[in-house]
Amino acid sequence: ARYSESGGLFISVLTNPTMGGVAASFASLGDLVFAEPRALIGFAGPRTIKATIRVELPAGFQTSEFLLEHGFIDRIISRQNLKSEIARAIDYCGG
Repeated sequence: ARYSESGGLFISVLTNPTMGGVAASFASLGDLVFAEPRALIGFAGPRTIKATIRVELPAGFQTSEFLLEHGFIDRIISRQNLKSEIARAIDYCGG
């Protein structure tokens, strides 16, 4: 809390896979949330969710692309471009 209150920038990078408690907690709380292309992101796997709630879910609902389309992440960035894009984000945010 003190870090955020002092103006610190929290950039979260979701790699493939980002699952379980990590996805459900701090990974999604970044000021900026980036993800790798085609990353699987979620609390539980698709089969587990389907078996638990017995509902047909949208195709690819746990992919970074789906999450970007629905506003849960800010950008999709390939791993090879992460360093330069993180540097750009820090510069843009005044870091």
